Amino acid sequence: MRKKRKSSDSSGLRQVWEWIKALVIALVLALLIRHFLFTPIVVDGVSMMPTLQNGDRLIANKIGYRISELDRFDIIVFRATLEKDYIKRVIGLPGDHIEYRDDQLYINGVPVEEEYLAEWRSQYSDGPLTSDFELEALTGETEVPEGHYFVLGDNRRNSEDSRIIGFVAAEDVIGTVNFVFWPLGDIRVL
Repeated sequence: MRKKRKSSDSSGLRQVWEWIKALVIALVLALLIRHFLFTPIVVDGVSMMPTLQNGDRLIANKIGYRISELDRFDIIVFRATLEKDYIKRVIGLPGDHIEYRDDQLYINGVPVEEEYLAEWRSQYSDGPLTSDFELEALTGETEVPEGHYFVLGDNRRNSEDSRIIGFVAAEDVIGTVNFVFWPLGDIRVL
């Protein structure tokens, strides 16, 4: 009887040890994934409406933009201040000249459609969604500098973006936003 008891005791300890190892490995993997690959983000404010709503929960891809360049109109999360991250849309890439005239975006002198603003524009009949500006008048630069981006919020009338904070340095970009996972009724790929 003692032999059986000793054997079942060591078997029980082995089982507990296996569970502890599995939990530690799962925790380490979760931390690595969160730190290096993906991170959850909560939208705080209305600057990206109607695309993103206040309180939406998103997944930011922290590795994808490091493998390939950011594209125009990608939605990014970046470090705006030591305490705050912002979510905005990339409008200008390095070397681009940006101008807004009569509610029309011009990149390098060519008019560019912003389909994601169609719904928002239809709600405003009291003037343009985006006020006129030229890059040089805002920043003193004629084009977006190397290693930087020009970003705007979709809610152009209520967004603290590159028109106010200036260019976003590539090293301040945390990741791109591709997926809304909360609220459950609004789960979608952007």
